[in-house]
Amino acid sequence: MNHYIITGASRGLGKALAEALLEEDDQNCVIGVSRNSTLTHERYRHQPLDFSDIAGVEHNLHKVFGPLEDAQKLVLVNNAGVMGEIGYIGNSQNEHFEYVFDVNVIVPAMFMNLFLQSYQHRQNCQKMIVNISSGAGQKPKDGWAAYCASKAALDMLSQTAQLEQEKLGTGVQVFSVAPGIIDTEMQEQIREASVEQFSSVQQFRDYKTQGALASPEEAAQKIIRLMKEPQIARGVVCSVRDF
Repeated sequence: MNHYIITGASRGLGKALAEALLEEDDQNCVIGVSRNSTLTHERYRHQPLDFSDIAGVEHNLHKVFGPLEDAQKLVLVNNAGVMGEIGYIGNSQNEHFEYVFDVNVIVPAMFMNLFLQSYQHRQNCQKMIVNISSGAGQKPKDGWAAYCASKAALDMLSQTAQLEQEKLGTGVQVFSVAPGIIDTEMQEQIREASVEQFSSVQQFRDYKTQGALASPEEAAQKIIRLMKEPQIARGVVCSVRDF
């Protein structure tokens, strides 16, 4: 069986990934990790977790990573992420930074850590970690300081993990993928910002009116292609625009 662990599986890209994988192959099983369950399928298991509650994640994380003895393929997709408040540093609440880094960096790091503890030395099994990052991790955008910085941290976390797995010879492959601009609730939040909070907001409003946003389903297919053909990535940090 092929086992996929997907965070943020209740909506957007995470849900589209889970649905596509379940439909594609009857050997695919999905463990969806999110606050709410929005999928029902015989090969889908929901594990409720609130990523803003670090203590709760620590206490319940072991429930995600079972023995999965029949696995021929094991993939962790760290998809859950938040934009947080849009606004300039100096006009933000300090709690905002803690929240964004908890969800976008700390929890994915914890998931990677336990995934590797549980499965990195599994033999005769393809093992992969796919972290959903953003082009914002490579390029600063005013009003997005916490988001940009957290995605840059996720990129470096991924690169370091890949380096370590190569030194250990485990065969685990790690990627940090920018999925493109997708029509999700995060885009709605961006479009509602004022010019004072984010100077390029009109550009993002135009993306919507001009039909330039990819659907979650389109983005999911590109991520699935990476899982099947990891050689298409230009490196650990990559973009769906590359393939």
